[in-house]
Amino acid sequence: MTASLKYYALTGTLALLTACGAKGGDAAQQTAASPAAPAAPANPDQVAIGAAQQRAAGIELGSFERQNMSTEVQANGSVEVPPQNRAAITAIMGGYVQTVAVLPGQHVAAGAVIATLRSPEYLTLQQTYLQSKARVRFLAEDLERQRILDVEDVGAKRKLQQARADYASEQATLRTTAAQLRLLGISLARLDAGTIVPSVPLTTPIAGYVKSVNINPGEFVNPQNPLAEVLNRDDLHLELKVFEKDVALVKPGQKILFKVQNSGREEELQARVFLVGKAFDDNARTVRVHAHLEPERSDLLPGQFVAARIQTAGARVRTLPEAALIQAGDLSYIFQRVGTDSGRTVFRRVKVRAGQPQHGDVAVTILDPLADTTQLVRRGAYFLDAERRKGDGGD
Repeated sequence: MTASLKYYALTGTLALLTACGAKGGDAAQQTAASPAAPAAPANPDQVAIGAAQQRAAGIELGSFERQNMSTEVQANGSVEVPPQNRAAITAIMGGYVQTVAVLPGQHVAAGAVIATLRSPEYLTLQQTYLQSKARVRFLAEDLERQRILDVEDVGAKRKLQQARADYASEQATLRTTAAQLRLLGISLARLDAGTIVPSVPLTTPIAGYVKSVNINPGEFVNPQNPLAEVLNRDDLHLELKVFEKDVALVKPGQKILFKVQNSGREEELQARVFLVGKAFDDNARTVRVHAHLEPERSDLLPGQFVAARIQTAGARVRTLPEAALIQAGDLSYIFQRVGTDSGRTVFRRVKVRAGQPQHGDVAVTILDPLADTTQLVRRGAYFLDAERRKGDGGD
């Protein structure tokens, strides 16, 4: 009887344990079947993808390449002409505008009349010249008389000395007045012949195109007012502003690639540095760099703004294909292979500073130390960046 009771007790215990095990198994299966919430990425700069995704995205791995790449200095500036090719037409003496002979954009030869001015002062100056010339003639004759008297010991020494002083003084007045008349453009030969003119011409000292005309007939102008400006476009060049940090890289003879802004043209033009300034602009902390156009062009206009790239000395640097970089403002990103996790390849985003593309490759400056043999993504970086942003909760 006792053995029978033990048998039933053992059987009941086994049944109870089996039932509990079955319930526990069902609960485990239900827990495994329910979807788990995605875990937040441990590192927002990392992304992990499977082998199938890697093949589908065409991701190619490799490392840096070392190439001779010419570094570039970015600069802005304008098309200009040398100072000797730019003339501001002003009046030597104030006067009223009588005629204006040119229009903006018109080509003029050297010595051409731009406008004419009239003023009573011009008449007064001519009168002074004629009177001074007559007085010089009289004083010359008086000086000769005093010399004769002095030789004969008849006249006083003081009179001879006074005659010499008066003659020299009047000669100075005559020469000064004659120089003023020449500056005004009044012919002394015609004046000596008795022709007095009430107006004077304003002429251009250089040939070129009239850039501006700032006067109208009847207007009174002062000597300090520019009345017109003439530009000679025979020697167009670039005048660029280079920042202080880049000045040491710029040397005469370096090649420049530039585009004319807001002109609608896409072609890139060429120039070559011939002069680097030796002083800073105190306000902008820039240095002026001048460059000759290669070849010279006649379709550019003085004053046009340009965006230029100065090709500085080449150097052997690390490069990657353009497809390996993600542009993000002043900085760029590349992806480094850091290992595997549960059969998925893990990549990490790395900050770099990129140069200008050349023939499909970009010179990169690594902001964090990386060996040349580091495994990097050379193609497919945008796919990895999109996957990374999904992990961050992005679209």
